[in-house]
Amino acid sequence: MNIYLDLFLTFARIGGLTFGGGYAMLPMLLNETVEKRGWVKESDLMDYYAISQCLPGIIAVNTALFIGNQVKKVRGGIAAALGVVFPSLVVITVIAAFIQSFSDLPLVQNAFAGIRVCVFVLIVNAILKLGKKSVIDAATTMVFLAVFILSVATDINPIIMIVAAGIAGIMIQSAKVVKQS
Repeated sequence: MNIYLDLFLTFARIGGLTFGGGYAMLPMLLNETVEKRGWVKESDLMDYYAISQCLPGIIAVNTALFIGNQVKKVRGGIAAALGVVFPSLVVITVIAAFIQSFSDLPLVQNAFAGIRVCVFVLIVNAILKLGKKSVIDAATTMVFLAVFILSVATDINPIIMIVAAGIAGIMIQSAKVVKQS
């Protein structure tokens, strides 16, 4: 199959089958781009995902751009980004035409309540998988605990925490290099 079409269709499937935004798509991204296709390594996906959170725009689109670019440069990024937004564009257009007619129906409200629970479970699963690869020693455990406590106890902007964690990672790695010398 044409790689651009494969990128488009893969990301269209991801975009069409994940509810709840960028966090909910992480398990499917891991499965489709790392495990099935081998387009990126898990560590690269984690990096792309973290950077995508810091950039303006939608996490899903930013991540798709990074992965598509990794696979087939700019055209690959465009194919992946178009793929991930295509299902939403179609669904939102259809829903917008009929939203007032069915949003108050108990069936629809109950369906969305069930979907929210499912999305929560998928996010927790992705967190656990990524946590096993990210929190690997005492230093990363300390960074994790600091960021976790700050995110729960304060209203510090997540971008500030990501930048601070990146700086902490650089400092920790530099200290390890100096210690080994």
